[in-house]
Amino acid sequence: MLYVRFRCAGAEEALGADTYEGLLGLLREFSPVVEALPPDAALVDVRGALRYFGRDAAGIAALVRVRALARYGVDCTIGVAANPLLARMAAHDSAPGAAPIRTAPDDPGAVADFLARKPATALHGVGQATARTLAAYGLDSVERIAAAPPATLQRILGAAAGRRVHERARGIDPTPVTPNAPARSIGAEHRFDRDELDPDARRRALLTLAHELGVRLRTESQVARALTLTVRYADRSTTTRTRALPEPTAHGPALTAAAYALHDALALQRARVRAVSLRAEDLAGAELAAHQLTFDAADEKSRRVEAVADRARARFGASAIRPASALTNDWDVA
Repeated sequence: MLYVRFRCAGAEEALGADTYEGLLGLLREFSPVVEALPPDAALVDVRGALRYFGRDAAGIAALVRVRALARYGVDCTIGVAANPLLARMAAHDSAPGAAPIRTAPDDPGAVADFLARKPATALHGVGQATARTLAAYGLDSVERIAAAPPATLQRILGAAAGRRVHERARGIDPTPVTPNAPARSIGAEHRFDRDELDPDARRRALLTLAHELGVRLRTESQVARALTLTVRYADRSTTTRTRALPEPTAHGPALTAAAYALHDALALQRARVRAVSLRAEDLAGAELAAHQLTFDAADEKSRRVEAVADRARARFGASAIRPASALTNDWDVA
């Protein structure tokens, strides 16, 4: 199993949509079982390719890295393991001097040692809120979570979540790699001039990104069914969260509210954030979307103002009207 994280070699820029599509095609040269994880990662089940290429999984990972660099100028960090959980954790291992290809152990005892000192948030699917809940019971490391009785975790987190967290703390992940194609999406990213600790500055950035996405969606007569927030930290690690929208929309305030909710759920009070990006996911034609009627006069007024602003942009240019608190920095839209 490979977990591949792509990054533009020697730069902090985000991958373009076309480049990402090409990299997924490169992975499919080694295995048809590729699960796209936008905006910059993928899972690959290479068990059926080992005999064909005459290499082990780490050897195939080395080939992937060389071809990605040669064809696209994109470097990658690859985790190699027996299941998706361990492959992700190996790839995200930020130990000093860690190699670009990182192999997690197979032996149960070695797996336990590999997981022991990691924080709860190192487990895929355990966010800051769940980690705080576990820490309140003294379960602040993977080792302690693994040692806790399953019934205790189920009482704390609920039956399904408790069982899942207990399995993952022991390195067990039966989740299969599901071949897919990335849903059509559009995204925008802001990179801060310095590592940003101020949550208000991050919210201002998200306001402008949501505004840019809304304008782009409406210009292309599209609506989004989901919104994805990606936060990149000073150590180059990332957190990605996706939220389904209450209804398909291209309305700026609705996108902004969803972006704020995603950001607040991460509880990044002391995080040093290098960049934030928003991606409108699962797009559909605006003519196919229904809007729930409301008696909220403010909402109707907001939509009318938005329509007038769109007409002004069409006539005088995209920068003619922006949110009052929009930032003046450069924005990357993909």
